[in-house]
Amino acid sequence: MFKTSPKTSRKFPRLAEILAGKSRLLIVTQDNPDPDAIAAAVALRKLANVLADIKCSLAHAGTIGRGENRALVRYLDLNLHQLSGVSFEQFDLVALVDTQPTSGNLSLPPQVMPDIVFDHHPCRKATRQVRFSDVRKDYGAACTILWEYLVQANITPEAPLATAMLYGIGSDTQDLGREATAADIQAYEALYPLVNKRMLSQIQRGTVPSEYYRLLVRALQRTTVYDERVVVAHLGLVDNPDMIGEMADLLLRKDQTEWTLCTGQYNGKLWLSIRTQDPANRADLRARHIVARHGTGGGHLTYAGGQIPIKDGHKGLEHMEQLVCRRLLRMLGVDHLKAKPLIKADDGP
Repeated sequence: MFKTSPKTSRKFPRLAEILAGKSRLLIVTQDNPDPDAIAAAVALRKLANVLADIKCSLAHAGTIGRGENRALVRYLDLNLHQLSGVSFEQFDLVALVDTQPTSGNLSLPPQVMPDIVFDHHPCRKATRQVRFSDVRKDYGAACTILWEYLVQANITPEAPLATAMLYGIGSDTQDLGREATAADIQAYEALYPLVNKRMLSQIQRGTVPSEYYRLLVRALQRTTVYDERVVVAHLGLVDNPDMIGEMADLLLRKDQTEWTLCTGQYNGKLWLSIRTQDPANRADLRARHIVARHGTGGGHLTYAGGQIPIKDGHKGLEHMEQLVCRRLLRMLGVDHLKAKPLIKADDGP
């Protein structure tokens, strides 16, 4: 039988107390939410519905870009609101999932202080001012935290929610192969019997538009290999920021690669994703150092990201692309002159 952590048992009554007597809850995810954020938000909605009969709305900024993410939203039949169109005064409570106040991946207005925060990234100073927070940086997914709360409340999720939560945990931990803890594994195993396997397969094979392949070709043509160990790709302007992280994951599979860095311009900012094979490399610290004084960055031991506002148009974009690349190479002790294209112009079958 699945047992929740002592932390969940200790915090659960406080969450129930905050929800009691309230009628409307706004649940906000990170910008451009991933499967873990989407599923965790739906899990919190379920928890609030059962514990306090609260009407919940889900909101985010940015897009739902990847085909798998769009398939998940369709399967859950979600009505996701754009954060820019939300009237915050209509809600008694505001909750954040898979993100925190002042983080670079959240477009919550600065004057709005959340009441509830669930996240699995390092705790931020602003989060300590929130009425209720459960932040566990040692967990591989936010869904794992919310699963423990559902168990504590004696709630068995229906197949759609169970499917979404299992996919969220698998997505953030790469099927339990990346930074998964015992808690993630136990949650995954407990959820699996409740999952709709056919729908899970369909979500994992979410369709993509033709533009996806055009961007993929462009990304590979703009990929540079440094000293065989570091692979860097500058995607330029993108209409789907999820592609940046997806390319960073893909390029990490190249033989002998220890680090990948991918960048792209979206919504007036340079977005960057960093990946590494070894948790001891601390991708989160590297990301913060790379964007230092220019933007925000952070993440996990093997995967991280950041955002830097772009000024001066294309010239500013090129400058920032070079800046983040040089900073990473210096940290890794790699000569920027030891560079070669991943795909040469005359490469053929």
